[in-house]
Amino acid sequence: MEITEFDGVKDCLERVRSGWNSGDAHVFAQQFTEDATYVIYLGEALLGRGEIEKNHVDVLGKWEQGTKMAIKVLNINRLDDRTVSVLTAGGIGKGSTIRYDKLQTFTVVNRDGHWLCSAFQNTAMSRRARRLYNPGGVDLLGRLLSLLGRNAK
Repeated sequence: MEITEFDGVKDCLERVRSGWNSGDAHVFAQQFTEDATYVIYLGEALLGRGEIEKNHVDVLGKWEQGTKMAIKVLNINRLDDRTVSVLTAGGIGKGSTIRYDKLQTFTVVNRDGHWLCSAFQNTAMSRRARRLYNPGGVDLLGRLLSLLGRNAK
């Protein structure tokens, strides 16, 4: 197996995904630095690993219980030897196919040889982006909004 420059960063994202899929807020939060920032798609900021964990107890135990996460890396940009910015398409769901409906930016840092997320921003995709990152799929939200006479951005 060939080792690439960003394997450790991709492993970090895989641990984030696995942490979500486990349904365990503590496991999920451990993939973030103690001083991490986490901006949810609704526009609220969580400050620090403890707050990320506390928030995700209800997220993973109630509202999104049993969901699985999908992450697709779109771009990795090295900022310095220990810091990268990662743009991803992401989604959560319970079906066998999880559609991407969010664009996400992760700032991933290397601390003592271990890659962790120090900042995360999660934003709902526009209709155009949903079509772009889910080729061949039906944009159900866009179709529903269209039927209601509303425009999906």
